[in-house]
Amino acid sequence: MPWKAQVLPSKGAERLTSMTTPASEQQTALFDEVYTAYKEFVNPPLARFMKMAGAGVELETRGCRVYDHTGKSYLDFCGGYGVFTLGYMHPRVVAAVRAQLDRIALSSRVFFNAQTAALAKALADLAPGDLKITFFSNSGTEAVEAALKLARLSTKRTHIVSTFNGYHGKTMGSLTATGRGVFRDSFRPLVPEFDHVPFGDLDALERVLPGAAAFIVEPVQCEGGVIIPPDGYLRGVRELCDRHGVLLIADEVQTGLGRTGYLWGVDREGVVPDVLAAAKGLSGGVIPIGATISKTEVWMNAFGSSPLLHTSTFGGNPLACTAGLAALEVLMDERLVERSRDNGAYLLEQARRLHRSFPDVIAEVRGRGLVVGVELTHEGYGGVLIPQCLKRGLTVAYTLNQQRVIRLEPPLIVSKPEIDEAMSIFDQALAQSREKLGALSAV
Repeated sequence: MPWKAQVLPSKGAERLTSMTTPASEQQTALFDEVYTAYKEFVNPPLARFMKMAGAGVELETRGCRVYDHTGKSYLDFCGGYGVFTLGYMHPRVVAAVRAQLDRIALSSRVFFNAQTAALAKALADLAPGDLKITFFSNSGTEAVEAALKLARLSTKRTHIVSTFNGYHGKTMGSLTATGRGVFRDSFRPLVPEFDHVPFGDLDALERVLPGAAAFIVEPVQCEGGVIIPPDGYLRGVRELCDRHGVLLIADEVQTGLGRTGYLWGVDREGVVPDVLAAAKGLSGGVIPIGATISKTEVWMNAFGSSPLLHTSTFGGNPLACTAGLAALEVLMDERLVERSRDNGAYLLEQARRLHRSFPDVIAEVRGRGLVVGVELTHEGYGGVLIPQCLKRGLTVAYTLNQQRVIRLEPPLIVSKPEIDEAMSIFDQALAQSREKLGALSAV
């Protein structure tokens, strides 16, 4: 057999030191083996980029921390791009999944499943307004795909409107809705009958909305650079959709479940969409899951006579739904939505303090809850800033649509001392970036 399953040591390098071979040699050998496998079998250019940035091999995660193959600890302010709302390996979620694993892992798909039913009911209880029916999938882009198909079938219309700079995923329908050419252009022709309008512009929306099946929008454009819409925008969107008989799809894959300081991003303006897509933090960062939640009438108009037109083999499996139920309980029991709002305001304040200290490097800081965007005056600074943060034990990342914007998106369990620690490292990395690159012309 040319390959074998490998059991890696736990807790960073703690077990490495107990072996005969010196720990440093074992660490180097492990990194070389994993890097080579990535370069040959996973993604060669990405592997080289990650190595240049200083990424190690992650061996263990707990709370807001990642531990690499050398035992080094990193405070994680990427948070899996919004996945790890409860931090890593929350004990209540992990315990629930372990217990479920002893009973049923994946569903037979022939019988009713109690975990699927329970999570669907819980989501109906927590979703905005009268959203009630949940279709389960495995990721955010799948949740969006289901929402787009649901809208077209329910309305018997085909035209979909989305926003420039929005991000909805990379499968074909979701990609067509995504408003950034760098991801779309290589895959043309895309799905027909999609239009894009500027985010936050109600006049532009009204011009293209008549006759559409749906308008899909994020309450905050997280991947777009943490773009906050004008106050009243979502209420205006809801009014326009009602006026023209168009379904409103809220893409809450990243903004939902407490990320913006509200249970759902639309809650800030009291807006109830017709369909809501959720994923990322839904399982507490333990098992992939996506959910498309809709009003009953919308669902029945689409699938009332053909319930198997859109399905997912693994969607709503018992392990994922068990994780989802436990994660929702933790979210509410630990009041993480309120914590996100409070600590998010503190994080935003500290990031703005750095803006005042580095006005030549930072152009603007904006955010809502625990997603904060630090826009640089030149994206060249990011090429130094991110590796310098990693070197000092902090993970940060670009937003996908705007590489000039560094996202700060820690787990909702993050504490103020951890925010202080992160901002101290970020401060040092900013200083190093300015020292290395000097004054770059704003772009």
